[in-house]
Amino acid sequence: MPTKNIEQIAEEYNSAYKKITGRVVICGGTGCIAGGSKKVYQAFQEEMEKRKIGFCLQITKDCHENYLSFSGCRGFCAQGPLVSVGDIFYTKVKSADVPEIVEKTLLKGEVIDRLLYHNPANNQKAKTVADIPFYAQQERILLHDCGRINPEDINEYIAHGGYQQAKRAYTEMTDAEVCKEMIASGLRGRGGGGFPTGKKWDLTRVEPGPKKYVICNADEGDPGAFMDRSVMEGNPNAVLEGMMIAARAIGADEGYIYVRMEYPLAIERVRTAIKQAEALGLLGENIFGSGKNFKINVMEGAGAFVCGEETALIASVEGKRGMPKIKPPFPSQCGLFGKPTVINNVETLATVAKVLEMGAEAFRKIGTLGSPGTKTFAVTGHIANTGLVEVPMGTTLRQVIDDVAGGTTNDDGTVNKAAFKAAQIGGPSGGCLTREHLDLPLDFDSLKSVGAMVGSGGLVVMNDKTCMVNVARFFLEFTQRESCGKCVPCREGTEQMLTMLNDIVEGRATLKTLENLEDLAKAVQKASLCALGKTAPNPVLSTLKHFKEEYLAHVVDKRCPAGVCKALARFEIRENKCKGCGMCKRACPVQAISGEVGKPHHIDPKKCIKCGGCKSTCKFGAVVTGA
Repeated sequence: MPTKNIEQIAEEYNSAYKKITGRVVICGGTGCIAGGSKKVYQAFQEEMEKRKIGFCLQITKDCHENYLSFSGCRGFCAQGPLVSVGDIFYTKVKSADVPEIVEKTLLKGEVIDRLLYHNPANNQKAKTVADIPFYAQQERILLHDCGRINPEDINEYIAHGGYQQAKRAYTEMTDAEVCKEMIASGLRGRGGGGFPTGKKWDLTRVEPGPKKYVICNADEGDPGAFMDRSVMEGNPNAVLEGMMIAARAIGADEGYIYVRMEYPLAIERVRTAIKQAEALGLLGENIFGSGKNFKINVMEGAGAFVCGEETALIASVEGKRGMPKIKPPFPSQCGLFGKPTVINNVETLATVAKVLEMGAEAFRKIGTLGSPGTKTFAVTGHIANTGLVEVPMGTTLRQVIDDVAGGTTNDDGTVNKAAFKAAQIGGPSGGCLTREHLDLPLDFDSLKSVGAMVGSGGLVVMNDKTCMVNVARFFLEFTQRESCGKCVPCREGTEQMLTMLNDIVEGRATLKTLENLEDLAKAVQKASLCALGKTAPNPVLSTLKHFKEEYLAHVVDKRCPAGVCKALARFEIRENKCKGCGMCKRACPVQAISGEVGKPHHIDPKKCIKCGGCKSTCKFGAVVTGA
């Protein structure tokens, strides 16, 4: 069908939008939904119906009332569910709060102080998003519309300039010109490899053949990572537009979005966006009257981590077992069904239209010389504000953790910036950053220089109560389980490495174990077929390098300094905190605790079975583990 006039759609939408009396936006990202935002949304509908307050759930020319809508993820996940009424921004909203919000804020314009974000650093309350350091310290280009627009209404995306760059690419630019602009921008793949996007497109463009494909890699599998999911949930049309521009650049007429089935909301919103784009003629035949066709298919993956590797992903789309292939040939030469194929991840494709809109020169001014633009990070772990952030490439680790995310926390959640111990960046394929790296710029080249990687953008912050040996074991256990088993170095090597790490944390290891572990890690890194195996040893090697003393404590002293590894934990009673109440003594199943009533008690390490009953029973925090 003919492509509808997107300028007219934008004009009609904006004209209708000006007529509404107010807007209430409820965060509809997965995190806020888990926290109850659907109940909040329903409560708004019920309360407004009860009060006979007019509202609409979609902007049309007939909507002259309040507009109630979901948004995508707003990133401030630790404070959800999030609700904005006009410019007023509320955090941790419950359905029980809705009647008050409707009465005071929606009808009277009054601010409810208790629902505002409270900044613990200066004891001030933030009325708007701009007043919150979490947002103020970011530069949201990719995420600019996430949390602002209704992700299930393509008209709102168009009203914000959506599909204008796709139209420009199809009607005003040649395929070579599109590639040239992307090359000039310096945009590098945000999936982890950092390969220049424009160069990848151009290599595929010049390959002969009438059939080519574009694949969006949405198989986000890193523990703690949710960047791609959030973008698909919050602005799926940006992904589609990026795929359209990529298709124009290489001459493709068909594309696939390969998304893990564990992302049901993202899948639903992507499918909705595709259906709406098809209805407007933005996808299908003769796009923008250019004579060029492009359709997009959605394929749900089974959640295999290895399918994040491009050749394994291609095999899965083809209906085969997801296993990597030897390269060359590269997908640009022989990809899906043997045809030249471009594969980019969600974040990369969603950035493409922004690059064309800004222009290559302006985009290059953001970030660093070698890593232009911004990068999203999913910040989790021992951190004040877990969530999704976007900062210029080259922003330091310290700035992300302390300035944006609010600082490292103790186990009880209190902010203690001095408690920072390490950050795992890049998921299980990445490496550990330590205190000495706090001022390290987060960009492709700087991270590579210290044995880490940007990866997809997962950033797990750990405090000083974390056992780094156990962290390495956790990530290796994940990659060993996710190995496809095709090549021996990865299949057997990761299993043997995991066995050694288990020996270390359970007190069976010797110094020879550490030597063998490091040698094997380097061998697996060198000899594995694909990136999964080549990067699987990274957490082990980086923790061995930066936290060797912890490994030695486990092996030589047979103790876990952090008190995490149960087999090596040492329970002690601090005399200055012990009240002599005797509760720990009564809780001990092997009579390992002695002491008189009213006087400090003691634990016999020879009798202790490390069950932890004493620690969980003590009300005074007198029982501790560790060094």
